[in-house]
Amino acid sequence: MKIHPLITTSEELAQLCSRLAKADFITVDTEFMRESTYWPELCLIQVADTEEAAAIDPKASGLDMTPLLNLLVDNENVLKVFHAGGQDVEIIYNLTGKTPHPIFDTQIAMMAISQSEQIGYSNLVESWLGIAVDKGARFTDWSRRPLDNRQIEYAINDVTYLADIFPRILKRLMKTGRGEWLDAEMEKLADPANYRNDPAIAWQRIKAAGRNPAMLGRLRAIAAWREIEAQDKNLPRGRIARDETLADIASHPPRQQADLAKVRGLSPGWRDNEIGRRLMATLEAAKPLADEELPPRAPRGAPLGKEGALVADLLKLLLKIRAREIDVASRLLARSEELELLAAGVRKNLPILESWRYNAFGRDALDLVEGKLAFAVVNGKLKMTHVDDIAEPVDIPAPPEVAE
Repeated sequence: MKIHPLITTSEELAQLCSRLAKADFITVDTEFMRESTYWPELCLIQVADTEEAAAIDPKASGLDMTPLLNLLVDNENVLKVFHAGGQDVEIIYNLTGKTPHPIFDTQIAMMAISQSEQIGYSNLVESWLGIAVDKGARFTDWSRRPLDNRQIEYAINDVTYLADIFPRILKRLMKTGRGEWLDAEMEKLADPANYRNDPAIAWQRIKAAGRNPAMLGRLRAIAAWREIEAQDKNLPRGRIARDETLADIASHPPRQQADLAKVRGLSPGWRDNEIGRRLMATLEAAKPLADEELPPRAPRGAPLGKEGALVADLLKLLLKIRAREIDVASRLLARSEELELLAAGVRKNLPILESWRYNAFGRDALDLVEGKLAFAVVNGKLKMTHVDDIAEPVDIPAPPEVAE
């Protein structure tokens, strides 16, 4: 594979993208900094196909990134391959308002062909290629210039190894017939809604107890306020106020600005500074949520109770057994909350009772709940057995009485 020097000119980038546009797939990775900012600062983009690889410097003076961004978000003929690509996709969305498509994530794919829940890149490379990844540049400051050769080599390796691994994973998926299992997962990764930093819906990410309309109205208002403050100042949300602080303020709103000094997580200065005044004004203008705006209640069956909790535990055991038997990550098959709902009597709108999940696990889970499935120990291993397959018990005569 040809490795290019760091690309810093528009002409070099346009020529590279013209060639990559003819590939069946390209592997993509980014290096960025976001510890002290709201918006991630893009510092490097790496791309590769089976023939060549390059790192592109988005900080290079006068560099026109348009050909690369068009390749990533507008070219439907080239598959874009990432590993744990959520943050990479977010950066591309922030630059373009679009997400890469079609898309493939090798971390998600590994869940369908192994019991790995969230395999890291280093472990992925070692397991498929037998190569130990050099982690020396992992925590480098990618925003500083110039980048040295070791940093660039480290960054490019992320896409060259992936270009070698991806076809192997694809071959395994085809062999197991589980490619369709991942279609919905990949579309979910590419859904632009996951990456919109919309202040109006920021409150939905904050955990708050209860469904009180007035409390949730305050939470919606101050979460939107925090989002706008963080965006305007380019600071992490938590540097403005932490989630738990907002939830506390929404539940127990201060009567006057001076009371903000008593709120855990806010500095005493909020009692008389401008940001404190803006927060109080937001609270005063907050309106309760209308009935149709309230978050939907989680679907519930009958209360679990002690017996239901035991059934849920059996379902979780069943999930572990099935995941081991078919060599798949249990989280791809089902989530704990789904199993609890199934144990509570819910039968509608459960992913485990639909599509491929039903065939791979849901049918047996339903049979277990309905008493049609049992556990058995075979050759020292715990297995699932349908009740109809269990042999009728053999009557064993009682031992003869022994005379005293």
